[in-house]
Amino acid sequence: MQAVPLRPPLVAGSFYPAEPEALRRELDAYLAAGEGAELSFADALGCVVPHAGYRYSGHVAGAVYGRLPPRATHLILGPNHFGRGQPLAIMSRGSWLTPLGPAPLDESLADELLRVCPGLEPDAAAHAEHSIEVHVPFVQHRFGAKIVPIAVGVDDYDVLAALGHGIAAVIGLAAPFSVMIVASSDLNHYAPDAVNRRQDARAIERTLALDPRGLYDVVHRERISMCGCGPVVAMLVAATDLGARRATLVKYATSADAGGYTDAVVGYAGIIIN
Repeated sequence: MQAVPLRPPLVAGSFYPAEPEALRRELDAYLAAGEGAELSFADALGCVVPHAGYRYSGHVAGAVYGRLPPRATHLILGPNHFGRGQPLAIMSRGSWLTPLGPAPLDESLADELLRVCPGLEPDAAAHAEHSIEVHVPFVQHRFGAKIVPIAVGVDDYDVLAALGHGIAAVIGLAAPFSVMIVASSDLNHYAPDAVNRRQDARAIERTLALDPRGLYDVVHRERISMCGCGPVVAMLVAATDLGARRATLVKYATSADAGGYTDAVVGYAGIIIN
């Protein structure tokens, strides 16, 4: 009998607690800010959430996840920071392990994405990092949902847009409100706090305008070091194809707000698309 692939946790104990009860307590504290507001976003199609250590960005991610309605599957698009593996890489079999247990993959959805999305390849090597992993405990604890992880290591607008169109085509056939499209991204990196906030505001403005091309252009023109620009572009294309009409900034912060240095900060935005 063939063993089921299991992706082990790589950043438990550094980005988030490795002890299950400590992790649950921390998740509950972050999610509390959004609980009770999920009815305002019952038609949510996608979101932007940061992927730093929970100490710095967990409160922003929790404010989003606490407001999201239940979905059977969370399709999580994360940047490939290290360039490992295929440029567009999906894991389509098995489960991801966290301190809360295994999070199963939605294998049927992954198979459809592989069939429809150009350039998407099954590959585990591209997922040996944190950008998707930090979201899995939130999805497990809040929703008990399946996941589909896609690591995005390309920076070509046409390729990203094609991925977004493909995702929308597959979700539209399944049911628009059965899947949440999660784009994992931090914003500008390592500028002084005031400068960082100005850079972040430019990227947030285009995201709130549901303008994937405008976001891509401003990030490159202004040299905004938004590591998950590609995932956000693909998510925006998919969400607008599926009928999204508005975006809401749920929470914004920088690492300085969590007691980090003010002379070199990272920005975090939590945005819901519906």
